[in-house]
This record gives sequence, structure tokens and C-alpha cells, in this order.
Amino acid sequence: MDRIYLDFNASTPVDPRVAAVMRPLLETAHGNPSSPHWAGGPARDAVERARAKVSGLLGAEPDEIVFTSGGSEANNLALKGVFFAHRHRGDHIVTSAAEHPATLEVCAFLERMGGQVTYIPVDRQGRVDPDDLARAITARTLLVTLMHANNETGTLQPIEACARIARDRGVLFHTDAAQSVGKVATEVNRLGVDLLSIAGHKLYAPKGVGALYVRRGTTLEPLIHGAGHEAGRRAGTESALLTAALGEACALASDLAPMRGVQDLRDALWADLQKHFGNRVMLNGHPEHRLPNTLNVGFVGLVGTDILARLPEVAASTGSACHAGLVELSPTLRAMGVPPEVGMGAIRFSLGRGTTSAEIAAVVGRLVEVLG
Repeated sequence: MDRIYLDFNASTPVDPRVAAVMRPLLETAHGNPSSPHWAGGPARDAVERARAKVSGLLGAEPDEIVFTSGGSEANNLALKGVFFAHRHRGDHIVTSAAEHPATLEVCAFLERMGGQVTYIPVDRQGRVDPDDLARAITARTLLVTLMHANNETGTLQPIEACARIARDRGVLFHTDAAQSVGKVATEVNRLGVDLLSIAGHKLYAPKGVGALYVRRGTTLEPLIHGAGHEAGRRAGTESALLTAALGEACALASDLAPMRGVQDLRDALWADLQKHFGNRVMLNGHPEHRLPNTLNVGFVGLVGTDILARLPEVAASTGSACHAGLVELSPTLRAMGVPPEVGMGAIRFSLGRGTTSAEIAAVVGRLVEVLG
């Protein structure tokens, strides 16, 4: 059996079209984008073309895009930036109990800095109740941060409804869209968000680059201080190479048509698993409000890491890639109230644009061989 990659939520390969955009910049964009002379021009042009492509995907303006080193930095800039810039009028943040560590760990840090954080629950399918959010907001609330799509289960949050509640109360709203960009629509005005995080390596760009959308008029304290790069919002010389890669990836991601085929393959995988394993396999996540590429299933009474150890040809995950390898119930599944006998057997299969029906059939065949 050939090796099969079904861990696209952890990281994607660099799209050949993205690599093609990067290649000439290795030789022609060695100047500093901030330099006014001839050597800085090509680098500056590459960065600004990339900024326009990222903003185009999000339905934003180019000056609302801040390039970062990835999704974690974008989340840190959003949460810490709001907290420290607006601390004179509040100290409270609202998030959910099922966020990525790149949000939860920032919230824990801000609590150590004197902040107050409310963690609203999620239901059995991983969704928050907008009414819980409305009850959690106080006069001291500065920010609501809810991920658009969960990295483990693919569950989509009701971002539009939640952002409307925050806006009506005069509270800023941030969403971590690292998993959703390129898979579902992520136009910022439709979502109603003030801040939105992107991670390049989740959408066929290299690791080491991301972006934060910052709605005009939103004030942030910089996370990295120095010179006035990125309109004073993120110090550090921009990488023409990496920003160009992210820009091209975002341009490609604006076409969501390939995701329909990916969803068909995901649904075929789930149907085959149900056919062969019946009530020995359970779905973790929302059956409808879910990323089109993500299938998180629990093999009842088994341990996911043990199953994958018997399938060395298959790259998949037993939970978030950021804390994979720990033989314990995923914090996300625990927050959802998934029983241990189901959650311990969880495997996340996340498909990509290059996944084939033959690969899906091969994975199901191997699971039948291994599990009977």
C-alpha cells in the first residue's frame, strides 16, 4: 500500500503554483521592501501584490491586512493587541471551551496579566449557543474570540450570529479562520468580524507566514515592537518570498469549487466506515455545520493512537496536530462531552485538494483488515 496523506488540517503541501511564484523571488527580490531604491522596489511590489490577493479573498481592503509569521502570531496579536490597547476601558474576554491552544494559552496569559476570561461551553456537536455569548458579555468586555472552524472536528461556529451580538454591544470580535480559509466562504463583512487570523501552511502555502485582518479603525498594541513595518502594527522586515506565497495561495483559495469534490470523498469515507463498522464507529462533530474536508470519528472502545500505529502508511491524526501523541481524551472532545470510550478512539481524517477516491478506498480496506 502506498503512503496516503489524510492530515491536511495539520499542514498542507505547497501548491506547485505557489512554488512557481516563489521561485523567481529567490533571485530578484533580495532588497528590503522598505528601501526606496531600485533593489527594494521588486520586493515591495511583491509584498503589496500579495497583500491585495489576501484582502481579495477576504473581501477586505489591502491596508487591513497585517502579515505575520503564522496563525499563532496572528491570534496573539489580535488578543494581546486588543487587551493592551484598550485596557483603560475593560479587561474581559469571552471565548469558548473548545478553542485551539493558540487562543486558549493566550487567554491564560492574559489572565495572569489581570484579565478576566469567560469560557462559554459548546454542545455535544461542538457548537456554541449565541445566547450563552450574549449572557457572558459585560460592560468590561473588550473582545470576543471564537474560532470559525474547529481544527479537530471541523465544526463551524455560528460566527455571523455571534459577531452581530458583539457588535450590538460595542465589543470587538475576532475569529481564528486558520482552518476555514480556502474550504468555506470567509468574507469578513459577511461574517461581521473585526479581526480574522490566517495560517499559510493550512492553505497550500509554506510554513512561517500568516496574516491578521484588522478592520479599519481597530486599534492594536503591537506584539512585536521596532520599526514601523505593516503600518506600525508588526515590526520586522517583510519577506517578499513568503508573503508572495501566501498571496498566491489565497488567490487559488478563492475558488471553492474543488471543495465540493473533497466533500463528496469525505462523505464516501464516512458512509464506508458506517457500512463496515456500524455502531462501532461514531461521528464527532456537527453532521452539517462542518468543514467539507474533515471527518472525526471515534472507534468505540479502542484507542486512536493504537489504530494509527497499525496503519503506518496512513498519515492522519488522533486530535489536534499541535498536541498529537498524548494518549488522553482530547480537550476539544472533552469540552463537547464525548464519552471516553468514544473519544479515546478518535481519529481525524482531513482530506485535501489532491485526495483521490482510490486513496479513500485503500484506507477503508486497511481499517477493515486491522480492526475486522
